[in-house]
Amino acid sequence: MTAGLAHSQKVCFADFKHPCYKMAYFHELSSRVSFQEARLACESEGGVLLSLENEAEQKLIESMLQNLTKPETGISDGDFWIGLWRNGNGQTSGACPDLYQWSDGSSSQYRNWYTDEPSCGSEKCVVMYHQPTANPGLGGPYLYQWNDDRCNMKHNYICKYEPEINPTAPVEKPYLTNQPGDTHQNVVVTEAGIIPNLIYVVIPTIPLLLLILVAFGTCCFQMLHKSKGRTKTSPNQSTLWISKSTRKEIGMEV
Repeated sequence: MTAGLAHSQKVCFADFKHPCYKMAYFHELSSRVSFQEARLACESEGGVLLSLENEAEQKLIESMLQNLTKPETGISDGDFWIGLWRNGNGQTSGACPDLYQWSDGSSSQYRNWYTDEPSCGSEKCVVMYHQPTANPGLGGPYLYQWNDDRCNMKHNYICKYEPEINPTAPVEKPYLTNQPGDTHQNVVVTEAGIIPNLIYVVIPTIPLLLLILVAFGTCCFQMLHKSKGRTKTSPNQSTLWISKSTRKEIGMEV
């Protein structure tokens, strides 16, 4: 996708159980936003800056982010704001990690800090690392783990929305819903790498399919049996005809 192309879409799942997500990636560094700007952008569309409830949701987001680094997207490094932040001054480093909270009010205690993070001090807002081309640090690659940063730094961001009900959406993959009025430029939104499994749709239909197959087979068997019965000549009828014919010929000879 080109740097000047803007999208105003979010990714939803057809099982209507997962939240919807929007990954806003800015090609131009000058277009990236601060923590507060990212938070307001999500809220203006009826969502919130991403909160993570557990490791399963973390892995889901990681899978979605992996699509950003596909060669055809032209997207590379760029961290993402999530909704974790710290509101307090003067706390010691020992108490600092316990002061972080989710901006949407979530009580989730799940954390995925990079090694030696959070560093605290003036860094009060949290990003999810996304630097696939950077050399690994002491904690490994700078990918998907969390780091606290100054809240006025400019980054991409991830929004989270309540599940959407859309009965016309295809069940085998996420669908995209339009979000009119998006004023951000140079934003790329990708589809999720993890798709609700088709097996959830197929398994419940197996008993019905088997019932249909059995009924169809029974019907075909009955039709075939009746057809054979109509074309077959009865042995008793054949013997009776021959017997009558023979008696008549004997009478004529006498």
